[in-house]
Amino acid sequence: MAKKEALRELQSRLAERLQAARLKKTETATWLAVECGGQGMLLPLGQAGEIFPLATLMPVPHTTAWFLGVANLRGRLHGVVDLAAFLGLRASAASELGPQSRLIAFNPALEVNCALLVDRLAGLRSADQLRVLLDDAVHPAFAGARYIDAGGRRWQEIVLAELAGEEAFLRIAR
Repeated sequence: MAKKEALRELQSRLAERLQAARLKKTETATWLAVECGGQGMLLPLGQAGEIFPLATLMPVPHTTAWFLGVANLRGRLHGVVDLAAFLGLRASAASELGPQSRLIAFNPALEVNCALLVDRLAGLRSADQLRVLLDDAVHPAFAGARYIDAGGRRWQEIVLAELAGEEAFLRIAR
């Protein structure tokens, strides 16, 4: 019971900080930090929408393994994509779903009725908490910069606006 209460408090604090960060007009980059398939991911706050607890999913036949189905989120249907599976970090979310799993909707301004399944929320991050890692490798357009924090944890930025335009993503999730 205490764990549920602590989780609710964390979600409440994150929601308050998310709202405050959106209202605060600054030049610094801010992200929602999440974990997917054991990897740290950064979702730009301006492109991320509402955070939902894991909802009942209606499976859609004949789709890819990373498209988990459709969920009713606040009266609107959203396609649900397992971000870790889409990125090739795991085969399926079925064994990975837990009480900390969350759905992150895309910002309505992106006009994508889709939510990303993440393993857990890891708070908010700002540019002053991270150092850019230089990387010469070729990445998809939605893979933004790579970062490292003071504790040595590596983070990959996922640009949701670019992800929404990714061909494989468009065919299924939009």
